[in-house]
Amino acid sequence: MSIPAAQARAAALLSRLTGGAGPVETHISAVFIGPDRVLKLKKAVSLGFLDFTTAEARHRFAARELEINASAAPELYRALHGITAAADRLVGPEDPSATEWALEMAPVPPEDFLDAVAARGGIDEALQDALGAMAVSLRAAYPRAAGPIEPEAAFRAVLRGNARAAVGAGLDPARVVAWRRTAGRLLRRLAPLLRARAAEGQLRRCHGDLHLGNVLLWEGRPVPFDALEFDEALATIDTGYDLAFLIADLLHRCGRPAACRVLSRAVALGGDAGAVGALPLWLSTRAMIRAHCLARMAGQGEGAQAFLTEAEAYLLPPPPRIVAVGGLQGTGKTRLARALAARFGAAPGALHLRSDEIRKRLAGVPPETPLPPGAYTPEASTAVHEALFAQARAALRGGHSVVADAAFLDPERRAGIEAVAREAGVPFTGLWLEAPLEVLRGRIAARRGDASDATVAVLEYAASKPLGGVTWHRLDASGDPLAAALAVAHLQSC
Repeated sequence: MSIPAAQARAAALLSRLTGGAGPVETHISAVFIGPDRVLKLKKAVSLGFLDFTTAEARHRFAARELEINASAAPELYRALHGITAAADRLVGPEDPSATEWALEMAPVPPEDFLDAVAARGGIDEALQDALGAMAVSLRAAYPRAAGPIEPEAAFRAVLRGNARAAVGAGLDPARVVAWRRTAGRLLRRLAPLLRARAAEGQLRRCHGDLHLGNVLLWEGRPVPFDALEFDEALATIDTGYDLAFLIADLLHRCGRPAACRVLSRAVALGGDAGAVGALPLWLSTRAMIRAHCLARMAGQGEGAQAFLTEAEAYLLPPPPRIVAVGGLQGTGKTRLARALAARFGAAPGALHLRSDEIRKRLAGVPPETPLPPGAYTPEASTAVHEALFAQARAALRGGHSVVADAAFLDPERRAGIEAVAREAGVPFTGLWLEAPLEVLRGRIAARRGDASDATVAVLEYAASKPLGGVTWHRLDASGDPLAAALAVAHLQSC
C-alpha cells in the first residue's frame, strides 16, 4: 500500500533528511532509513482494525508508540517530531504548524532484526534462552488491565475481527469460517482457565505484536520494539497470548526445537506453566493474524497460505503424556529431555520442567547462578519436587505434554511423578540413564554455565546411596541415548 498523495510532501522531506533513499513500507507505515537516524511516518490509511486517516489520529498514535516502547527500547526510540504543512522542516510535536508527525529512531543494521537472524539460521540456543528471559522480563513490566474484562467475550471479539480481516484480505472464506467455528468451540472449553488467569493478574497491557520482525539485537541482547499502539483492547491480553505470537513465529521460521526451548525457558524463569493450556487457541489465532497480514502484502501469498494452514493445525493438538528422565548427575538428563520435548505433544512440544531450574527460581536467582551447598537441604529439595509436580499437573490439566527432568534418585520421588501422570489419566514413560562413573566425572568437571551445581563430590556421594527398585527403562548414556529413548517411548514418528 503506497503512501497517500496527501502525505507525499512530508515523505519527500523525510527522504531528504535521511539521505534521499526511498522508504521501507508496511501497510501502515513508511520508514526512512538514514546513516544516523530513522524517521517513521504513519500512513493516512484505514484498514478496518485501525484508522489513521485524520491528522489527530496520526499524532496521537505516534506519541503513543513512543510512550509504550520507551521502557523496553529506550535507546532505540529517540523523539517525536512534527512536520510543517509546507513540509519544509521538522518542528516540535505540539507545534501548531505541524500537520504530520515522524518518530525518530536509532538506525539498526538490517541483519540485526530477528526475522533476518532466523533466516540465516542464527537463533542459536543462547539466543533462544535470551528470548525466553526477554518474555519474562516484559511480562513483569506490563501494567495490569484497568477495569473488569471478561476474557472469553474479549477473545471472541478477537476471533471475529480476525475472521473478518482474513476474508477481507482474500483468504479462502470457507476455511476461515471453519477456523473460526473450531476456535470458538475451543474458547468455550478454555473459558474457566482464562477467567482464572485474569483473576491471577495475567491480563495485562502487553506488547501485542511480539513476532520476530519486531525484535532486534541491541548490544547483543534481544530487544522488542513496535508494540501495538493503535488499539488498547487488542493489546490488553493474557500474557501467555502475548508470548504465543513469538512462539508461533519461531515455530514457522525455526521449527519446534527452538520454539519449545523458548517456551520452556520462559516457564523456567517465570513459573507460568498454566499458560500452556491455552496455547492451541493462542498459537492458532496468532498464525491467523500473520496469515491475513501477509495476504495484504504483494508477493506474500505463499507465506499467508502457510500461516493459514498452521492456524488450522494448531487447533487439533494430540493428547498429552508425560516422560520422566532420571539418573545420576552427569548422565545427560537435560540434553536428552530437551531433545525429546520438541518431538511430541502439542506445539511447540512438551513442556520441559527441570528441577535445577526450578530450584534457582525458588531461590530467586537466574538458572546459571551457583547456589551455596546450604541451599541443598532436604527441605529445599522437597519444595523443588513439589513445585515440579505442581507445574506438571498444571500443564497436563491443560492438555499439554511434559518432560520431567530430575535425578529422581529417591524412590518416593519417582513414585511421585508417576502419581502425577496417573492422577491426570495420561500415559507415563520413565527413562533411567546410566553410564560408568569415570564418564560422569569427566562430564561434570567439564560443565560451564549450567543450572546444575553438582560437583564430582556430589556425584560420588549420590552414587554410594542405594536407589531402590528402578522400574523405568534403563538406557546406556555413555553415548547418545536419544535413539533408544525414542524407541522405548514410541516417539519415532513424532
